Amino acid sequence: MSTHRTGTIEGWRRAIALVAADRLALVASPTFAIMAFLTGVLSAGEPDMLCTASAASPLTGMVAMYGLMSAFHSGPWLRLIAGRRNSAHRP
Repeated sequence: MSTHRTGTIEGWRRAIALVAADRLALVASPTFAIMAFLTGVLSAGEPDMLCTASAASPLTGMVAMYGLMSAFHSGPWLRLIAGRRNSAHRP
C-alpha cells in the first residue's frame, strides 16, 4: 500500500524539490559559460596561476575548464529543446 499522496505536505515538499532541482540543472550550463567568458575577458592573456605547467596547449586553463563544464552540463537544455520540438510537431 502506498502512503505517498500528492495532497500531503510531504508530497508538496517532494514536488517543490523536484522543480528546484530541474531549475538548478538549467542554471549550471549558462553559469559556466558566463564564467568562461568573464575569465577569458578579464584575464587578457595572463597565464593561469594553477595551470601554468603546460601553457603550450590551448586546452589548458580555467577558460577551457569552464567551457567544458558548460558543455557537460548542457544536457537539461538539450532535453528541454528536444521536448519543445517534439510537442510542436504533434497534431
